[in-house]
Amino acid sequence: MKITVLAENTSCDSLFGCEHGLSIYIETNGHHILFDMGQTELFAENAEKLGVDLSRVDFAVLSHGHYDHGGGLKRFLQLNDKAPVYLSRYAFEPHYNAAEKYIGLDIGLKDSDRLIVTDDEHKIVEGIELYSCNDRKKIREIDSAGLSVEQSGRLIPEDFRHEQYLLISEKEKRVLISGCSHKGILNIMDWFHPDVLVGGFHFMKMPLDDRLKAFARELDAFDTSYYTCHCTGTEQYAYMKPYMKKLHYLSAGQTIEI
Repeated sequence: MKITVLAENTSCDSLFGCEHGLSIYIETNGHHILFDMGQTELFAENAEKLGVDLSRVDFAVLSHGHYDHGGGLKRFLQLNDKAPVYLSRYAFEPHYNAAEKYIGLDIGLKDSDRLIVTDDEHKIVEGIELYSCNDRKKIREIDSAGLSVEQSGRLIPEDFRHEQYLLISEKEKRVLISGCSHKGILNIMDWFHPDVLVGGFHFMKMPLDDRLKAFARELDAFDTSYYTCHCTGTEQYAYMKPYMKKLHYLSAGQTIEI
């Protein structure tokens, strides 16, 4: 499996642009997958520099309905005229940050015939599946972090029911791709126990203290290799690194093989 980061908060080289967002290109099981599209068209610009032909993508996955993961959706639909895009049926709900600023998707794309709506579980092809885990028991309560969703004309704290996770099984390895892990990284690890996890931990606003250290040690107890990015926070990553044997950071322009 080959994973290339097209957009992320940081860059591995000045050749590649960076932004607050995430987009990952995956080659696995004979398939070409785009996971998220970043905040802008930057993912496509970096893809061209990396020699990634987005017109060859077989299907795309949108992890959740926030602008920094789906802002480039329109551009992808222009560059690729065939690939379906899998997203939660709740992805286009109106989402807001703590300042009540809209952080959702471009509502004008909602009726595109390229979009395939998913529920709690969705098998794309053999060995490649999507899960929302909305009905699974949580070992830790979800922190909405001030984020909200509009329902029945009022804002309520997010439950992140629009977030889904991509599970890829290849050569006896289970690789889980998570955009932001809003439902709690420890919950997600408890649900899946993957061999490899790629994605953000949503720790970027956490203080560098004993609580973060405890999270790091709990994550390290799993027999999992972590490739984190985006909403984990670079300072939080550096703080956790000494407590996690298999923790790595991914930046825009970087490619790994699993």
